[in-house]
Formats: sequence, structure tokens, C-alpha cells
Amino acid sequence: MFIASGDVTPSFKGFTLIMPAVSVGNVGQLAVDLLISTLNIPRVGHLHTDCLTPMAGNNPYSASAQLSTSAEVYSHSDLKLAVLQIRAPIIQTKVKSFRKLMVSWIKSSGFLRSVLLSSSHSYHRDDQQLHGSPLRYLLTPSLQKEEAQRLEELGWREMERISAFPGISDSEQRLYIPGGGVTKALYTDCCTEDISMAVMLIFCSEGDNIPDAFALVNHLNGWLHLLEKPTQGSVQWRVPPSWKLLFGSGIPPLLF
Repeated sequence: MFIASGDVTPSFKGFTLIMPAVSVGNVGQLAVDLLISTLNIPRVGHLHTDCLTPMAGNNPYSASAQLSTSAEVYSHSDLKLAVLQIRAPIIQTKVKSFRKLMVSWIKSSGFLRSVLLSSSHSYHRDDQQLHGSPLRYLLTPSLQKEEAQRLEELGWREMERISAFPGISDSEQRLYIPGGGVTKALYTDCCTEDISMAVMLIFCSEGDNIPDAFALVNHLNGWLHLLEKPTQGSVQWRVPPSWKLLFGSGIPPLLF
């Protein structure tokens, strides 16, 4: 359930929603951090749900004394952009309930389209997925009609279906996103519910996934043009202060 920060519930009708999947390397969440920090998007509310591990902490984007929770919504009215940041894992027994919550909220809010930022284990790629860029996309049928040609012009590669039984060329082709969390299931739900959703993902491994986050958010910006790209170089994304502790604090000097 969405709970507004102020007295007035904001309208998201006609907005684009960007949200992360809790997936390998937390790349989607890192990419969303870059969006919120760079565009300085204000928080307008949070999602109250028992599907996520409860957590609370300081504001990750500034030094203000503002409490942050596991699922917060940010909105930029000029760009008609809403961003959901998820900061905690989905409770294993509540995954289906979480998907239902997201589908219900997306439909009731009247979003024009939704974008799910995700990642997948690079070591699971098959032969065809080893070539070219590690970035892939998926579109639900309702968004396919509007954006498929545009993404083709941008040179994007659709996520390949792989054989259910490797080595047998005529076996059934299936969508396989290992390490993607709810990505595949939520995408399937949106296809069934006729929701306009795009999935953007990157093949990666666990470790320092900051470069993967930059690659993913630059890829997204190439489509949505949230920030103007300079003639030379790339977009200067603003890293939030919370990233200073991304790998924990420094080594205690008392150890030496």
C-alpha cells in the first residue's frame, strides 16, 4: 500500500515508473540511486508492506535527519517520472504477494509505462549471449507496439530465449534469468495483466558492481533522455554520499 509523505496523495497518471529488482550485484538498486541522486528527486511516499525485510536508516542522499525505509517512492513532476527504490530483500515466502502488490499499485496509479532494472548471472550465459553487449531488454506485448522499433533503432538486443534442454536445437525455448530475483515472474505477470513494462538487465557477477550500475543507467538514459548527454564524454552521474560505505567502513587500525 502506498502512503504519501504529505497530506496530499500525488498523482502518477501518465508518469513513467522506474524500479529495481533485487538481483545479483544489486545493480538495479545502484542504478536507481544514481537517478535519484543526480536528478535530485524528492521523496513523496513509501510502500507499506510485510513482503520486504523491515529496515530503517539515515537518508542515503543527503545529511538531513530523515528516516529511510525499505521501499520509498520519489517523484519528479517536470519529467513525469516516478522512481521506486527497494532497499531490502523480499521475504522468500512473500514473493507472490509482493508481485501482486506491485501489479496492483502500477495499475491503480495509472503509470504510462514501467521500467524494471535488473541483472543476471553472467556465468549462466549460453553461446549466443556471450557475443556483444552484456545489456539486454524485454518488452511486454502492450509496450512492444510502441517502443520495439525505437529500441531496434538504438541497437538494443532483446533477451534471448534459450533451449529448455541444452544441446537439443529443436527443444522448447524459454526465458531464463538466473539471479534476477522476481524479474521473470513480474515480467510475466505484467504480460498477463496487459501492463506496459520494459525490463532492462545486465549480465554481471557479484563484486564491485558500480561500473555495471553506470552502464545500466547510461543505457536507460539513451532511451528515455532523462539527462542530456554532452557532445563529448558521457553523462556525469552524481554518486550519493551513502556509497562511501558501500563496502563497509575502512580497516580498523587496531588490527595492525
